[in-house]
Amino acid sequence: ARAALVCSGVAVTGGQPLPQKNVPPLMTLLADAGKTVLLETSGAHDIAPVDPRVHRIMDLKTPGSGEVERNLLANLEHLGERDEVKCVIGSREDYEWSREKVLTHRLHERVRAVLFSPIFGRIDPREIVDWILADKLPVRFQLQMHKFIWTPTKRGV
Repeated sequence: ARAALVCSGVAVTGGQPLPQKNVPPLMTLLADAGKTVLLETSGAHDIAPVDPRVHRIMDLKTPGSGEVERNLLANLEHLGERDEVKCVIGSREDYEWSREKVLTHRLHERVRAVLFSPIFGRIDPREIVDWILADKLPVRFQLQMHKFIWTPTKRGV
């Protein structure tokens, strides 16, 4: 029996959803049911098999994250106009690395939005904004709102 969903959209996130074998067919079923489906992914797993109706929100891990080697850069070629790329920045090095990826891969022309946000407590958000403005970089700046609404260390929000 099918459960009726009263919502119009579903976000698939938490941990890393793509390695879970039932997630891709679930996203297709949700899209078939007329739902807007968002996938939040680290970018460490192949997004090519994801149903093209799914909006992919993919992280690009910066050098300061300690996970830069996990980026599957081939994923950038699979992104399109309904997708977003997020870079979480903690230093000037992270910013320059992210800027290079945006410009080299022309992400601002490929996806709906390129989002830069600061690592909470590690860098003053104004620094990143100043760098974006100075470079006239075609990205959006965002804050991790949950860090301001709840205690920054609170999990599960």
